[in-house]
Amino acid sequence: MTRIFDEAGRQVPVTVVQAGPCVVVQRKTPETDGYSAIQVGFDQVKPARVTQPLQGHYRKVSTAPRRILREFAWDGEPPGAGAEYTVDIFQAGERVDVIGVSKGKGFAGVIKRHHARRGPMSHGSKYHRRVGSLNAGTTPSRVFKNRQMPGRLGGRRATVSDLEVVRVDTERQVLLLRGGVPGVRGALVAILTARKALRAAARA
Repeated sequence: MTRIFDEAGRQVPVTVVQAGPCVVVQRKTPETDGYSAIQVGFDQVKPARVTQPLQGHYRKVSTAPRRILREFAWDGEPPGAGAEYTVDIFQAGERVDVIGVSKGKGFAGVIKRHHARRGPMSHGSKYHRRVGSLNAGTTPSRVFKNRQMPGRLGGRRATVSDLEVVRVDTERQVLLLRGGVPGVRGALVAILTARKALRAAARA
């Protein structure tokens, strides 16, 4: 993350994301695969960096191997293999959703993991940062599923919705998104058109 300044001199917190170029390595259609999707490659690497089966996969579309290969659902007729997407498909002011893997924070208690309140810290209390009551006693005589308990925090798929595209840098192939995105520095994320924007367009 960093910051930029708008025309009024106000600072805007942004995350810089390298978002291109991405090449379509394979397209999947309902006739051949039962569903419509595109397979996209990102971050060009030497052929020796990928397996021989993947080298053949890339040779089919006459493109250099990519370090990342991901699949995205596509409504309608998908674009042909070999098509290239750059950050030009985004515009400043557009709203997007960013999907990634959140930072892993290890084993955590209920206060950090679920924002529970602690118990009293004085007057002989022996209850401070523990879970508390798990359920009633005789009935139901068990702990219900999904009870908020200590456990592993983070390291899961997370989506940050409705972020604003502040700036599109076509020369460096980067996007400046207002606010933070899931994951550590250098992590892989997927940037999609915001679901709120799609629902609004459908209603219109």
